[in-house]
Amino acid sequence: MWRNYVTVGLRALAKNKVYAFINIFGLSLGIAACLLILTFVRYEFSYDSWLPGAKDAYQLQDFYKPTEQGGEEYKLQVTSYASGTALQKDFPQVEKRVYITNQGFTFVLKGQAYQPEGAYFADGNIFDILQLPFVRGDAAHALDDPRALVLSETEAKKYFGTEDPIGKTITVLSSDLKEDYRVTGVFKDLPKNTHLRIGAVARFDPQTYFAKIPNFLTSWNSQGGYVYVKLRPGTDAKQLMAQFPAWEKRNIPNDPADGGPVTNPGDHQDWRLTNVRDVHLGEAQNAGLAPGSDKQTILTFAVVALMILGMACINFTNLATARASQRAREVALRKVLGATRGQLIVQFIGESILVAGIATLVALALAELALPLLNNFLDAQMQIHYLGSQGILLPVILLAILVGLAGGVYPALYLSRFQPARVLKANKSAADAEGNGRLRNLLVVGQFAVSIGLIICTAIVYSQTIYARTMDAGYKREGLIQVAGISEPQVEAVVRALREEVRQIPGVTEVGRTTIGVAPGNNSMTSARLPGHTDYVQLGVYGIDPGVKDALGMKLLAGRNFSEAIAMDDATTPSPTDIAAEKALVARGTNVILSEMAAKRLGFNTPQAAIGKQVQIGFTVPEAGNWVPATVVGVTSDVRYRSVRQPLQPIVYFYQTRGYFTLLVRHAGDAKPVRDKIEAIWKRLVPELPFEARSVTEVVHNLYTGDEKRAQLFGMFAILAAVIGCLGLFGLASFTAERRTKEIGIRKVLGARTRDIVRLLVWQFSRPVLIANLIAWPVAWWVMRDWLNQFDIRVSLTPTPFVLAGLLALLIAIGTIGAHAFRVARTNPVHALRYE
Repeated sequence: MWRNYVTVGLRALAKNKVYAFINIFGLSLGIAACLLILTFVRYEFSYDSWLPGAKDAYQLQDFYKPTEQGGEEYKLQVTSYASGTALQKDFPQVEKRVYITNQGFTFVLKGQAYQPEGAYFADGNIFDILQLPFVRGDAAHALDDPRALVLSETEAKKYFGTEDPIGKTITVLSSDLKEDYRVTGVFKDLPKNTHLRIGAVARFDPQTYFAKIPNFLTSWNSQGGYVYVKLRPGTDAKQLMAQFPAWEKRNIPNDPADGGPVTNPGDHQDWRLTNVRDVHLGEAQNAGLAPGSDKQTILTFAVVALMILGMACINFTNLATARASQRAREVALRKVLGATRGQLIVQFIGESILVAGIATLVALALAELALPLLNNFLDAQMQIHYLGSQGILLPVILLAILVGLAGGVYPALYLSRFQPARVLKANKSAADAEGNGRLRNLLVVGQFAVSIGLIICTAIVYSQTIYARTMDAGYKREGLIQVAGISEPQVEAVVRALREEVRQIPGVTEVGRTTIGVAPGNNSMTSARLPGHTDYVQLGVYGIDPGVKDALGMKLLAGRNFSEAIAMDDATTPSPTDIAAEKALVARGTNVILSEMAAKRLGFNTPQAAIGKQVQIGFTVPEAGNWVPATVVGVTSDVRYRSVRQPLQPIVYFYQTRGYFTLLVRHAGDAKPVRDKIEAIWKRLVPELPFEARSVTEVVHNLYTGDEKRAQLFGMFAILAAVIGCLGLFGLASFTAERRTKEIGIRKVLGARTRDIVRLLVWQFSRPVLIANLIAWPVAWWVMRDWLNQFDIRVSLTPTPFVLAGLLALLIAIGTIGAHAFRVARTNPVHALRYE
């Protein structure tokens, strides 16, 4: 019996090859897309789950709350050194605490300078918490030596080739540090599903390294590194964090009042422990070791996967029900020959499961072929496992059975209830099936609602990405190069010569030094107030030299630029901190330039109104009096240095003769020859340090690469959804046209023209698409509104993408069925009327 069922099922597929292809290929596309998306979703949620001991390893994160003084909200993975030491002191549940920081590294080996990838200092053995697998050395004691250095396999191979690196020496340069470090261990290269981007870890003593800025280790406002803790087994992190408010009050000292209100860093900061497995998709995504992702976006992809699978199943069910009536006479004859209704139900459900099984096998092949391409596109290491705890074999088998049941139950019940006498007497066939197809129309509406929604989302995400990359950020992107690393002592000694030689390069029009660049890794804030006022506002505070205005292309709205010839413009103080010099600056005062937003925040109605006015800026350490009287000599246009996801920062600029981080070079023409010449000057003046420079256009482009890739993924799946929808629509159009062959013949005999028939058929299948817009538009608007709210500035949700998506879907539908309708409409009515 079963052999007979299989034979009949295969013959039914072979009899109608178009139906078989549409059904199998459409379903396999949907299953393959669903498998790939869910593999991606599972991969995103698998970050650091491979790490031994991950359940007890946590990152201490710092959350800045928005304040009435204008302080912005920041959700930081970095935190202060003081917070980590206080956490370990007060909570015995913390078994281990380690602070790691990236302060800028250079490795020197045999006279050759290298820029290591992902190099960090650690004040303890970080491998007790982050238990990375070692291939050489002992992880438990790798960082016992105060001059110990641990490398990844790739970094070790870069410096030592195939030699054993253990015991070898590398000179480490960082700020004032220049020491020989001994390699004590090598760990495996980390997989890509980790929030860690670590290539080298060196032991250091924070007290010695930060001797020039001792308040860095005690200030709760100095976020310069990452604190990792290992909790004792069985500790509930949520219960521990419930004690944080009291812990903050016990440990965080008030800032000096100095005539103003008493403030406390804990008033606008909160700390949280985040398990290392949750960092990648966690709430805090600012200043991470590696770019993270958004949990809601990833869950959205999971929903899209299920919708695409649902569309494929809808196709399967639609075509199965449309084709069911073709087999009315077959069912009647089988019943006459003794078949029971139960046998017929089993047969048709079995045929449906058989088709679903074939489609699933094709889908697995498609997924395996597409996975390497998706890995390359996303820079990921996703794998499909069939067996084991993460195996998909059993779920896929269950999926095939469920899809087969979903597509086969209704046709089986529908067909098996036919009465033989009525069917044979009426000579029923595909030409006059029962029912009005209302269910099929509803399913088509659902399919195209998904397709239209995905097209709208893709268009809006792309629009926002392009807008973010091309909007006026207050500076000119094109023709600007950023050179990093000029804060190193070796560069400081020759920086003036470097600047002047770069300025002489043909094509270079301006050179400037700054403590903030485009897409900076740092954030500096201070308090500012008007004289005689106790209330204050929060402003970003950065140093620039006179060349920065023209190098960036900032607009001067009022007043003047800084000048090296004007002594009051110079706010330089010695490093390490000299209290006497700081007090002298407080007594003397300085000149500053405000951004337009900073001037407004301080209460000036126009840029010109701020010129010549005095403000008090929290430039110095509390011991020196904190507030420096500053005269506003200029107001510039606002500059958006960071991503549009972050709020625009109001800034007070000051001038200093040293202590800059970045060199900005404005040039005309091609960037490559200019960059090559800058590199040649660098290597001549600072041969012991590697050269690092990037064009700002590239920097800005990379800021939104994640958004662009998400848009491309949405686009790919929107295309897939449209293809699946069109396959189903084509199949339904074919069967409907076949069912209405006699009707079309009669219409033509009565005078209907070909275009009348085409218009009739096209309109019949266009209506569901038009109705689908009514569902897709409000849902897409709601989803995209929430997504756009993540950005500080964003494109408007105009009707354009919604209307265009609807028209595109309508054109696709018309294109899908138009040619077929035209062919059917041109059929000779004589043949149509002889159909039976």
